[in-house]
Amino acid sequence: MSDEGDNDVARVRALAADLRRILRSAATVVDEGTPAAELVARVTGHLGAPLPELILVTREFAPWEHVNVHRGVERYLTERGGGHEWFGIAGANRSSEELLGMLARARREGTFEPGAVDYKTEAVGPDEAEEVVQFGLVETTAPDGTPVLVAVRGMNPQHGPMATVRFEVLAADRAVAGAVRDRIERLVLAHDVLRGQVLSFGSSEYRGNELVTFLPRPKFASSDVVLPHGVLATIERHTVGIAEHAERLRAVGQHLKRGLLLHGPPGTGKTHTLRYLMGRLDGHTVIILTGGAMRFITKAAELARRLQPSLLVLEDVDLVAQDRSMGPGTNPLLFSLLDTMDGLGADADVTFVLTTNRARDLEKALADRPGRVDLAVEIPKPDAAGRRQLLELYGRDVDLRADLEPVVAQTDGVTASFIKELLRRAVLHQLHEGVQGHPVPVDDAALARALREMNDSRATLTKSLLGSA
Repeated sequence: MSDEGDNDVARVRALAADLRRILRSAATVVDEGTPAAELVARVTGHLGAPLPELILVTREFAPWEHVNVHRGVERYLTERGGGHEWFGIAGANRSSEELLGMLARARREGTFEPGAVDYKTEAVGPDEAEEVVQFGLVETTAPDGTPVLVAVRGMNPQHGPMATVRFEVLAADRAVAGAVRDRIERLVLAHDVLRGQVLSFGSSEYRGNELVTFLPRPKFASSDVVLPHGVLATIERHTVGIAEHAERLRAVGQHLKRGLLLHGPPGTGKTHTLRYLMGRLDGHTVIILTGGAMRFITKAAELARRLQPSLLVLEDVDLVAQDRSMGPGTNPLLFSLLDTMDGLGADADVTFVLTTNRARDLEKALADRPGRVDLAVEIPKPDAAGRRQLLELYGRDVDLRADLEPVVAQTDGVTASFIKELLRRAVLHQLHEGVQGHPVPVDDAALARALREMNDSRATLTKSLLGSA
């Protein structure tokens, strides 16, 4: 190549380098007076330091803690005198970038600017909800009066199981930012909306919360629970009794953590008994896991310990805790369950309540080791006296005129669920027949007809589903 050609290449390269510098300079300059410059000026002006000198500290929480985070920040603002005004940031991809990065891009590229605060509605109880900040910032001060900025960031559904809720503290000094973070965190824990609630982990459409649902606390009298003599008293001693004497037990070095296994055929009343316990322990936080929600066992146990006294319920535990000798492979949820039950300290006032239809199939390490399950109670099919009690219990809201003895004699081997359905069908037959009266009268004929229908050979599957032979 000639010298002239070499010179042409050099000139082109120099021109390209100049263009790159021009474009880079243009991209890094935000004219004064633009919205992005106003955003950066508002933040740096309040904090009294340029952007490169600012420190960001963050505290992340599980997504079901959103209300707690919001309340903790609001209570901190109240401590600082109240009257603070929230503001937002407008711009694309806000949810995937931390606050300092957003401010840096606003200064460099003009990407973000002041905007409206994002809000959402979160449940705070079975029938209550409140509005919380989904994304917003607020100017305030540290306990020593130093200016700080606090941001609340709700979970980003695009992050899936790793999604978190967090608050961020921005300040010119790390110690100041850390002090504000620590104070807000204490307020979050002190005003926990989950404490004393009945919570169910799993998918829910309620208020958009996909992980935790608030349930009403059941209220049953002991007369509503039909079990063989002494069984309910044994269960209560192991749960309610320990709760009532927790402080004295601690004082004499006795552990509080306990495991209760309710086992028996389907439909005999395990869940009903459990619901009775939830009502009796009305000061306890109750956390319920079943089915696919078992994958949250570690998080649920952390929550149970934090909100103790608490009841951690695992229904149909045989689905994850089947004896490892019964087949190839292992279930990772089983190991999570075992580790969780071992991991809580003996002084934790936490009751594990497990239910199963197949006690013999349970992993021996779960069922036999003291400290994991220390009381196993069978909930059997009702005997004759129990069946009569159940007929009277489920018939108390109707005008039950029938002679119950023939029905008791003909229902040997059925479950509580079967008897409940029997009364329902008898009432339904009466309504179809146009029988008048309130409450609905249920006589011998109505009960006999319902029983014949349920004993019909074509109803074999129905009986099986109700747990009856």
